[in-house]
Amino acid sequence: MTWHHFILLAGAHFLALLSPGPDFFLLLNHTVAHGLRAGLLTALGIACANGVFIVAAVAGVSWLQDSPVAYWLVYVAGCSYLLWLGWQFWQAASLHGGGVPAGGRAARQTAFWWRGVLSGLLNPKNALFYLTLFALLAGKDSTVWQRSAAGVWLFVAVLGWDALVCWALARPTSLTWFQRQLPRLHRASALLLWAVAAGMLWVVPVVTP
Repeated sequence: MTWHHFILLAGAHFLALLSPGPDFFLLLNHTVAHGLRAGLLTALGIACANGVFIVAAVAGVSWLQDSPVAYWLVYVAGCSYLLWLGWQFWQAASLHGGGVPAGGRAARQTAFWWRGVLSGLLNPKNALFYLTLFALLAGKDSTVWQRSAAGVWLFVAVLGWDALVCWALARPTSLTWFQRQLPRLHRASALLLWAVAAGMLWVVPVVTP
């Protein structure tokens, strides 16, 4: 892998991070509603999910490209998760101000991480980015060490950017404003997630035998 290819890969990856998607709305809601720790755990879960695809890309796994059925299953599962997550946000808007749900602190903290993992794993764009663009820009002549170094950079970039977003959202001035708008933010996030899922389902890929 040449430096030119690495810069193109890192640049495309960073632009993808800048565009708000399901991961961003998940970070927004968790950080504003539950605090910086919840947001950081969510960010770690998202980074871990990206790490799974990075490891697959470094290893040269391209089963989503080669198997239309596998891609279709991941695609539909991702749409279903977005619909479910939107419903969770909509319910949270109705329950806002009604206290913290019952349950252990450890269980709640683990739930934030798991939501981040699911958000990343069930996002078809993540799978396609790492298993197509990564492989394309890395090139067939790149070594495992070169691909691994690039993969570590991408993992750190995801975790660092999402952590920075959480930190910015948790600042006292921004947090106060966001908390006042929390019910509206929950509902807006739900509607946006449902709109994304509906758009994805509208153009769902057809699996041919």
